[in-house]
Amino acid sequence: MKHIKLFSILLLLIAITSIVKAQEENNLKISGELLIDDRFLLKDKNDWAWNENRLTLNLDKSTDKAKFHGEVWLRNIGLPNINSSSDLYNKGIIDPYNLEIREAYLQLYGFLTKNLDVTIGRQRIVWGTADKLNPTDNLNPLDLEDILDFGRRRGSDAINLNYYLNNDFSLQGVFIPFFQPANMPIGIFANALNPSMTLPQGMVLKSFSDTLMMPKYNLGESSTAALKFKGFAKGVDFSLSYVWGYDGLPFATRNTFLPVDAIGEININSQLSFARTHIIGADFSTSIAGAGFWGEAAAFIPDENIIMTNDLSAFYPMSPVPVTQDSLILDKTKPYIKFVVGSDYHFSDGSYLNFQYMHGFIHERGAENLNDYFFLRYEKNFFNEKLKVAPIGGGFIVTDWNNIKDNYALVYMPEIAYKATINSEITVSTTIFDGKGDNLFSNLKDFNMFMFKLKYSF
Repeated sequence: MKHIKLFSILLLLIAITSIVKAQEENNLKISGELLIDDRFLLKDKNDWAWNENRLTLNLDKSTDKAKFHGEVWLRNIGLPNINSSSDLYNKGIIDPYNLEIREAYLQLYGFLTKNLDVTIGRQRIVWGTADKLNPTDNLNPLDLEDILDFGRRRGSDAINLNYYLNNDFSLQGVFIPFFQPANMPIGIFANALNPSMTLPQGMVLKSFSDTLMMPKYNLGESSTAALKFKGFAKGVDFSLSYVWGYDGLPFATRNTFLPVDAIGEININSQLSFARTHIIGADFSTSIAGAGFWGEAAAFIPDENIIMTNDLSAFYPMSPVPVTQDSLILDKTKPYIKFVVGSDYHFSDGSYLNFQYMHGFIHERGAENLNDYFFLRYEKNFFNEKLKVAPIGGGFIVTDWNNIKDNYALVYMPEIAYKATINSEITVSTTIFDGKGDNLFSNLKDFNMFMFKLKYSF
């Protein structure tokens, strides 16, 4: 432990020294963005679905030897949740807001040797070549707050090493000492990722509670380590990667059933646990005849079997042993693979086409539970790119190829964006969900909405 403390102090002294030197040589650059994001439902009385006013501040300072970067979100988000007169005395309830440090790191160039760069602090480490949805991007925790903001992740406190073998090849090593789980959707999307629960015949759920089992915060249990080899050859960017970390979404590993009355009502307490996982990934990107092509895949291998235990002992009080039922959720000997391939093309008339096929969404685990997703977007610019119209945008999802008509989802997201000034853009769009069966997007078909966004960059 003494060595760990001395190492931490050394890193802190290096960071302070570099920042002080940067202050002497260059001015701090401040940039940012104002985002206003409002949405209302397209049914009934058009209830408000989302309200966010976000001020993003980026702080940057660079020298020949170091770079400092910080990103802060100051937000007014959500709608007032007022239930009693006492809430009127709490400004945080009447006008909800939060402050979030998205990134704050120092990058040192030529650290110890001219070919080594090191980045220390809270940072977003982006892996993968696909558009927003990346199976190999597993170092930072998922930020699922807005389920329609695909690919958003939070920053992690990390040490990130990049060693350049030459101009075309490099090695990257990452160490993240603290485990951070994914944060879940809020507002009307709060239950979007919750699995459906099927109870035995004759049982009726009265109440549900859960207990979250977090990894202990020590170097052995809560840390993540990763290694990546990156290269460029014959016009193709590619990489091979390995991550030893955690799945950021918990598994239900034990459910305790408690009878309430004689007519079949029960209470359930679920124990949720996080699984240590090995992830082996590969990706590529290239350009052929002006069209971009990319692909990536990741094999997920649990460190141990994930088993869910249903404890029914309370129904059999006279039994000398606990009455349980076990089911295997994930088998450590059977890796499951998520992958995505895609292409895009910019046409000479100012239009743009993007297509992606993905097998396995962010919340799906196990080979038999991975669904197929087809995403397509077409947009065209008018009036010297001041107006952008995207009449085609969205996706088609299949959860059972043997019975598509009862197991599919359709997402349609047309959009119009207008650049009012060089720094500002106004966007209006709609999101329409439809489908059948039990899947993420068909479960959102009651939440069709109209969206208005205003962005101002400075």
